[in-house]
Amino acid sequence: MSDEHLTDRESDYVASSYERDTRYLTSRITRDGDEGWPVEPGRYRLVVARACPWANRAIIVRRLLGLEAALSMGICGPTHDANSWTFDLDPGGVDPVLRIPRIKDAYEARELGYPLGITVPAIVDVPSGKVVTNDFAQITLDLSTQWTDYHRDGAPDLYPAQLRDEMDEVMHRIYTEVNNGVYRCGFAGTQDAYEASYDRLFVALDWLEERLAGRRYLVGEHITEADVRLFTTLARFDAVYHGHFKCNRQKLSELPVLWAYARDLFQTPGFGDTTDFAHIKRHYYVVHKDVNPTGIVPRGPDLSGWTRPHSREELGGSPFGEGTPPGPPSEGERVSPAHNPAIDANGMVRA
Repeated sequence: MSDEHLTDRESDYVASSYERDTRYLTSRITRDGDEGWPVEPGRYRLVVARACPWANRAIIVRRLLGLEAALSMGICGPTHDANSWTFDLDPGGVDPVLRIPRIKDAYEARELGYPLGITVPAIVDVPSGKVVTNDFAQITLDLSTQWTDYHRDGAPDLYPAQLRDEMDEVMHRIYTEVNNGVYRCGFAGTQDAYEASYDRLFVALDWLEERLAGRRYLVGEHITEADVRLFTTLARFDAVYHGHFKCNRQKLSELPVLWAYARDLFQTPGFGDTTDFAHIKRHYYVVHKDVNPTGIVPRGPDLSGWTRPHSREELGGSPFGEGTPPGPPSEGERVSPAHNPAIDANGMVRA
């Protein structure tokens, strides 16, 4: 994958511990366009896969901010081969806007023989067909700070200026110890490396249990980018990481504070309604042949608990602060109820 995500290199092992490749296309799309890529509605296409936790962040942020009309979205299927993610969900297996069958083609348009990871999320310049950036961490921050002219009315401030120092510190620990920590466990090459990674992961989860025991959100009084970044790992924990990556000291559902926190976010528009459990399980269990040689996708776990009451509102705060929740997702971007039992026919989490 890439730093935030293991695409073509997802099954790479190292002799001791797993090291993520963090080399990305770091061009930025900015309000002033000082790097040659100005914010311009309709010009770019966000390419994602619902299976991928790093891409799921971008899906959530785009929806929370209401950028659907300004930034279109192409959705790859849950699996990929050595040639990258494919648009196999679209008629004819071709993205209807980019007119390509796989995201690799957009990387090759940017640089013939592109030598690095072919990853999602990626933002593609539609006129040229070139990937602008796949720097997933910066993509979501820029959606919050550079695309403000196109945010919906009532959009939350996901990266408040007055909280950024604290947020950056918290998000760094979440990334190194949790988001990437589950991968260090799953792709460890030795018993010692696995056990060290396992211990690091659960030290961090215990820290989060303590931090969130007396506060509804990670930083501040409403949802921020920090919550988005943690959520996509928590949403995959019981379905994939507990068994597939051997992160099995406890399930998420056995960590009372984190489980309630995750349910609170899941039931908030933008989170659970972008979560495709079928794609998540199929991706990890089918693509990671070194970890799961049979390719068998487990039927469990029971996912019905995601809609149970969480009582987190008693801690104060509110999801959107002075803002408002996004409306229902558009028909073409709804998660199928068959893929997420908590979703209704309108693509929203059931009350």
